[in-house]
Amino acid sequence: MQPFRPALAAFALLACSLSAHADKVRLEFWTDSLKPTFDGYFASAKKTYEAQHPDVEVQWVDVFNDTFETKLNAAIAAGKPPALVNHDVPRLFKYAQKGTLIPLDAALGADKAAYLPNALADLSFGGKLYGLPWYNNINVLVINGELFKKAGLDPKRPIASLDDELRLAKVIKAKTGVPGLLPQLGQIDGILLGQGLPLIQNGKAVFNSPRHVALIRQFADAYKAGALAKDNLFADDNYQASIKLYNSGRLAMMETAPTSAQRTQSDARNIYAATVVQPAPLGPTKIAQGGYLFSWAVSKGLPARTQQEAVKFAKFLTSDAQQLTFAKVTGATFPSTRQALADSYFVKTSAGGGAIESSRVEGAKVALNIRTLVLTGVPNVADLKKNLVDNVEAAVTGKKDAQKALDDAAAFWNSRLK
Repeated sequence: MQPFRPALAAFALLACSLSAHADKVRLEFWTDSLKPTFDGYFASAKKTYEAQHPDVEVQWVDVFNDTFETKLNAAIAAGKPPALVNHDVPRLFKYAQKGTLIPLDAALGADKAAYLPNALADLSFGGKLYGLPWYNNINVLVINGELFKKAGLDPKRPIASLDDELRLAKVIKAKTGVPGLLPQLGQIDGILLGQGLPLIQNGKAVFNSPRHVALIRQFADAYKAGALAKDNLFADDNYQASIKLYNSGRLAMMETAPTSAQRTQSDARNIYAATVVQPAPLGPTKIAQGGYLFSWAVSKGLPARTQQEAVKFAKFLTSDAQQLTFAKVTGATFPSTRQALADSYFVKTSAGGGAIESSRVEGAKVALNIRTLVLTGVPNVADLKKNLVDNVEAAVTGKKDAQKALDDAAAFWNSRLK
């Protein structure tokens, strides 16, 4: 029997290896359109986490945005949902309503204090938390200092409100011939909410009140004066149009994402050198515009051990260290944890840091004021929003009286909200 001992030993080692592999928890986590830009980040996160948790194997699956919900619905229907899912606020709300996500309050426990309260509020529905806050976006106010000076204005004087922006835009147009502002009126629902003007109350549209009408008339007055740029003024996203105008000296202010400064530095060095950055005005609600939070949610119906490990991995991805690392990789997003946000990266600018670093620091100053201002919990959101934007466009461009336009939109909404 002596010759068989090595073979038996090898068999024993193989059995141990197979047993160890079988005991591993496999976590599949889905992201939304993050490949290939963040391949390096997720490879590093996977390596770090698996080294710390040798009994866990994580697998990253990136799904293109256009097919994300279709594929997720199919996985859920097949009883094989991903353990962890990357959701924005509207989609998180939708799947929480469907009952496909677990509340995370109990699992988070005392760790909840590590996250920004405004981020937790964005991800809470019906008094329960359904996602762990990950990265957020925020607008800053980017100013062409030379155009301001030509108009007799101080570009460093704080601009505290939308009223200030519209007033200054008129002055700049009158003095320089250049439009002062390109607001994102295709997102008028978020603008109204940010100004403390509700959209729906008690199941009915209420955005045709005198206060709502007065704001739309302010935009109409600015438009008539030529103070608003017309390029994609009513588009759902006019980020690219804003940058193109600003970098060519045809727009004095941009309320936009911090990444715009990088484009200005590469495409318009003279304008970049004259650029001054301020925090975007908070308005009466003290909410910073441009917020759009992403989160990690845990699927319902997982085996108990898989669910437990999925929560741990979500905590890892949203930890101070990982949020700070991810923010540095993106160069433009903001973390949702207190400690990461307090890092010197978000507090100090270096010599010669210019508008790029100023955008990051100025944005971080109001990170506690970021909210994701979107309409959730109502049917046919896209149709409702399109009708509102179409009517606001008619009012701002002078084709309809503002009161009539908002009355028409409210009537349309109420016919769909029954």
